[in-house]
Amino acid sequence: MMKMTGIKHNMKTYSMLINGFLKLKDWANAFSVFEDFTKDGLKPDVVLYNNIITAFCGMGNMDRAICMVKQMQKERHRPTTRTFLPIIHGFAKAGEMRRALEIFDMMRRNGCIPTVHTYNALILGLVEKRQMAKAVAILDEMNLAGVAPNEHTYTTLMQGYASLGDTEKAFQYFTVLRNEGLEIDVYTYEALLKACCKSGRMQSALAVTKEMSAKKIPRNTFVYNILIDGWARRGDVWEAADLMQQMRKEGVRPDIHTYTSFINACCKAGDMQKATEIIQEMEASGIKPNIKTYTTLINGWARASMPEKALKCFEEMKEAGLKPDRAVYHCLVTSLLSRATFAQSYVYSGLLSICREMIESEMTVDMGTAVHWSRCLRKIERTGGELTEALQKTFPPDWTSHNVLDVNSETETADLEIDDVDNEDDYDVHYNANGFNNDDETDDEDSDNEDQDSLQLKF
Repeated sequence: MMKMTGIKHNMKTYSMLINGFLKLKDWANAFSVFEDFTKDGLKPDVVLYNNIITAFCGMGNMDRAICMVKQMQKERHRPTTRTFLPIIHGFAKAGEMRRALEIFDMMRRNGCIPTVHTYNALILGLVEKRQMAKAVAILDEMNLAGVAPNEHTYTTLMQGYASLGDTEKAFQYFTVLRNEGLEIDVYTYEALLKACCKSGRMQSALAVTKEMSAKKIPRNTFVYNILIDGWARRGDVWEAADLMQQMRKEGVRPDIHTYTSFINACCKAGDMQKATEIIQEMEASGIKPNIKTYTTLINGWARASMPEKALKCFEEMKEAGLKPDRAVYHCLVTSLLSRATFAQSYVYSGLLSICREMIESEMTVDMGTAVHWSRCLRKIERTGGELTEALQKTFPPDWTSHNVLDVNSETETADLEIDDVDNEDDYDVHYNANGFNNDDETDDEDSDNEDQDSLQLKF
């Protein structure tokens, strides 16, 4: 319409269009508009350069983003803090903390003052790598620089300690957040619940949920997943079922992680019939089992001393088009070996088939697993045999029979714990959407008018 009326696009027009596509994470259209911009003979300003750098980072093309910084400097545009933020965040999210810190230093050399968002990006990257001491060091540096941490800073640290099951540290930063009068939202409570559930403190988790209700903070799918997984760790299928019922009443839709955690609770309680019913319910609601769901079921059938069902489940997983990963093979082989005192024909042939698949995929297990499997094998084939020979091909290169005889320490038992459904990737997505404000340079955050000092949690 602008073209039809003879109005030419200017810098502002293109910048707004590119920014709109960036909000949608539509990198292709953002670059398409940028091409039109250059064809019109216009020269990018700092804002447009920043947007294109954000697009490159969104695509994961960090080197091109850095090239754009150099190009803008050649054209005598001075990079801003916002120029470097998506690059730092991109490297941190990819786990390349050394490069993220290099860009952080480059930013400061260019005279840019780090903001709370810049520090938050570094802290998030370190937390995701479980480098909590370094994350706290960044927090200390932040305070020394006179940059006040916000709720996202502390929530990220709480999430890191929650992943490690360090409830004390998680509550320590929760107290700091509360005392500083910062906003306590559902993401903060998620971190607290995760810490409680991972450390088995379910009564503390219940106190947290009561406080959420008092604050009128609704429980979302992530919160329910954390709680259901906490009870699943105890094999408390009744509590898990009660939470599933509450979800339905509140109109919260279960996802694949919810169902997998509930199935895990059923498996730990030995209620495989219920686990099978949940699979059927899940599929009826349009949710297909994933690798973790099948791994949970396989482990459940093995624990129930039904190896034929475990092997059948393994075959169903492959028929569903899912490729077994290292965890599936480890779970299946460990479970079958640990519960076999003699070589039943179908178990023996099943194990042989699995071994061949592992060999074809060039999978190698760690030394601890090799030692445990070797001990189990001696119960089945005391003098060795075809299964022993096949399985040993998956052992580490430095494996010898002497390794088994010389090991005095206890190795990990066969009963694999299905990892808690942390949804760390999902958490990263929904948390980052709220934790980093790339649309403006202000550090002010919207806060509600609730009295933060009214929080009365007793643990």
